Amino acid sequence: MPRDDDGKRNFALRDQSGNESSVFSGRTPRQAALKAARRLDPANSEQRADQTELRLREKGTKKVHIYDGWSWEEEAPDDSPDWMPEVISEANVSKQGIEHLEEI
Repeated sequence: MPRDDDGKRNFALRDQSGNESSVFSGRTPRQAALKAARRLDPANSEQRADQTELRLREKGTKKVHIYDGWSWEEEAPDDSPDWMPEVISEANVSKQGIEHLEEI
């Protein structure tokens, strides 16, 4: 498995037809999935967020990590830095499994 010097791995976001549009890095597949989920259209609250399937192929392997991901907007904490917007996007994911591809 190819890793950067800091232990991070690259995961390609796949659509239903197998096209890979974006690459997210993280030490774990979940970390990359959280980054991908934050790019989803955020709901007003976590309870109203729609779940979207995220399929992330680990670069250099035939493993596809499958997550349900959702995001929502939330007010920034009181102790946030000045550069942070007042409303931020939060996300969560739930692992559904791993699929092994025949070909890459």
